[in-house]
Amino acid sequence: MENAKKAWTIAKDENGYPVYKDGVKYLQVSTDEVYGSLSKDYDTAIDLVIDDDEVKKVVKNRTNLKTYGKKFFTEKTALDPRSPYSASKASADHIVIAYGETYKMPINITRCSNNYGPYHFPEKLIPLMIKNVLEGKKLPVYGKGDNVRDWLYVEDHCKGIDLVLRNADIYEIYNIGGFNEEQKY
Repeated sequence: MENAKKAWTIAKDENGYPVYKDGVKYLQVSTDEVYGSLSKDYDTAIDLVIDDDEVKKVVKNRTNLKTYGKKFFTEKTALDPRSPYSASKASADHIVIAYGETYKMPINITRCSNNYGPYHFPEKLIPLMIKNVLEGKKLPVYGKGDNVRDWLYVEDHCKGIDLVLRNADIYEIYNIGGFNEEQKY
């Protein structure tokens, strides 16, 4: 971040803050894992009812949306990481926010759900399950097998990142998800 600040600074304003080149923005691509875990309120997925008009725009033309819980993460949800990985991502998010606050650096943060798609690392859940099925191996169960995760196709994640880079107000955080909750086995 310091290198970006140095490369993008073209002057100082009357208060001594950096003035940045036009069109630059630091984007932190984070994870929804920084929020911790949501409760699983239902044993089987139920129909998802969306009351928020802005969310309805995002999921228009989508049918049969389901949920396992009463709550979703929002951009206002407190960070509550539960693994070293998610704690490191939350720490990085805080550093990015601090650069925005301290140096008025134009920043955004995206927090995405699990991605899947081509060239996915073979030890990750979806490719591992496919590989094991094709090879006639047992399917691994993670923990108690009752974790629920949202899944987003990688190209959809890229589209979300592009939208944030091009159109987002600076200093905002955006969750990018797929409304595709699935029980993780």
